Amino acid sequence: MSNFYTDNPSLKHYLHHPLMKRIVELKERNFADKDAFDDAPQNYDDAMDNYEKVLEIVGEICGDTISQNAEEVDKEGPTVANGRVTYAAGTERNLEAVRKAGLMGMSMPRRFGGLNFPIVPYIMAADIVSRADASFENLWGLQDCAETLYEFGNDDQRQRYIPRVCEGETMSMDLTEPDAGSDLQSVMLKASYDEQESCWRLNGVKRFITNGDSDIHLVLARSEDGTKDGRGLSMFIYDKKNGGVNVRRIENKMGIKGSPTCELVFKNAKAELCGDRKLGLIKYVMALMNGARLGIMAQAVGLSEAAYREGYTYATERKQFGKAIIEFPAVFEMVAIIRAKADASRAMLYETARFVDIYKALEDISRERKLTPEERTEMKKYSKLADAFTPLGKGMTTEYANQNTYDAIQIHGGSGFMKDYTCERLYRDARITNIYEGTTQLQVVAAIRHVTTGTYLNQIRDEYDKIEYKPELQALQSRLQTMTTNYEQVVNLVSETKDNEYIEFHARRLVEAAAHCVMGYLLLRDANEDDSFRHSVEVYVNYGEAEIDKILVFISNFKQEKLESYKQ
Repeated sequence: MSNFYTDNPSLKHYLHHPLMKRIVELKERNFADKDAFDDAPQNYDDAMDNYEKVLEIVGEICGDTISQNAEEVDKEGPTVANGRVTYAAGTERNLEAVRKAGLMGMSMPRRFGGLNFPIVPYIMAADIVSRADASFENLWGLQDCAETLYEFGNDDQRQRYIPRVCEGETMSMDLTEPDAGSDLQSVMLKASYDEQESCWRLNGVKRFITNGDSDIHLVLARSEDGTKDGRGLSMFIYDKKNGGVNVRRIENKMGIKGSPTCELVFKNAKAELCGDRKLGLIKYVMALMNGARLGIMAQAVGLSEAAYREGYTYATERKQFGKAIIEFPAVFEMVAIIRAKADASRAMLYETARFVDIYKALEDISRERKLTPEERTEMKKYSKLADAFTPLGKGMTTEYANQNTYDAIQIHGGSGFMKDYTCERLYRDARITNIYEGTTQLQVVAAIRHVTTGTYLNQIRDEYDKIEYKPELQALQSRLQTMTTNYEQVVNLVSETKDNEYIEFHARRLVEAAAHCVMGYLLLRDANEDDSFRHSVEVYVNYGEAEIDKILVFISNFKQEKLESYKQ
């Protein structure tokens, strides 16, 4: 079987980005662990070699095990009996494989049994896993919840729980409820302090909980009597070993069937406070969700990669009218656009991951010592960029995953509608990506502030457009400059109205225009370093240019009074 890391050269390209030197330096604290841990790198090259070796192991497991189990897992799915979940047999084999390989707790410090990986190689592993089986990524990727526990838990909690995750126990984040989906301020699961037992007790119902029968749960609950908004919510840790939580049902879903999505009933479940009271939603869930959104970006990218490979392979093998269908313009255009959107999505994913890596590492260092003025400036810069790029990336990569899996089916024709072909499962699996961990509409709400305040425009003009591009790429740069000018124009046209409803109405168009410019420049930068991206940047600029022109025409001709026509 193929190795899902080594058969995709673009992954190595992103792993060896110049910013990785700074990321590794920060993550490894200038290689302070080298004398205390046998597996700690001695220097930058040693660290990169370690990441490569681990990613090769991930790639091998994905090619030989996870991808081979995917169809069976999709058919069998998990079951629930007596309040407990049983995974599909293939899922159990997948979990055993990653546990044996020591791939749980990848980003956790070595002192807890983790690999101390930066976000970039960890997210790269998630990208690879998602290509093999997006539903398994939902289990494997939830180890990221340990990041929140590490960040906000106390030393005792870190010592008790994080080693368990590194050894292979699973986690979940229990946020949504029957009457509180995206509106987490409405969470009503009750947390009461038990004076006699010196612990908290949780009572209520959670719904749509991914891997809801996990070993360790992070639970959002209402700790403050008389409150109805986010200020009354706290974060709690629930240990399955203590009992008190049962799975009432597993949702019968359209896709990602290997991942149990559960409705949970809490009955006097023993729990402990994580962090400070009343900061559960305001601080901790926001951090948790941003990490989860990066994981969903990786899931979307993996699905797009799989869609491209399925579409391309079928198009080269399927013959109609005496030749392979990829020779027909209608088909090779579709294949090329899938490839370009997949590459643009991956470029956005790793750019965002690098931003998160730097600010998270500096934030962690700030708990150990006082940052220098230069470090504080650096942390502020990358925190802002991560805040801007996460919703932009989550929104666009997941929309592209849906488009790409749709087009993969179209390439297959009638065969694509049949369960005999992988693209049918990919299509079903992709559909959730632009819904959970914040719908595309919510990502637009988070991103529009960075549109109107110029974050994306400044990043383009201060960073991406100042790169010295090869002569053969300068025509593309010129077109991207025009796209950026047109983007700036539509932002000004909408903003100058100072009408909030009008701005909100056009917000998605403005955010998409920003994304086309950013993703186009990211691909141009990649093509400047590696000629293998040349076709994708050509195709993507053609696509993005047309989309921005369409947005410009729509907004230029749209009068405020026309809003009434859209109200039902």
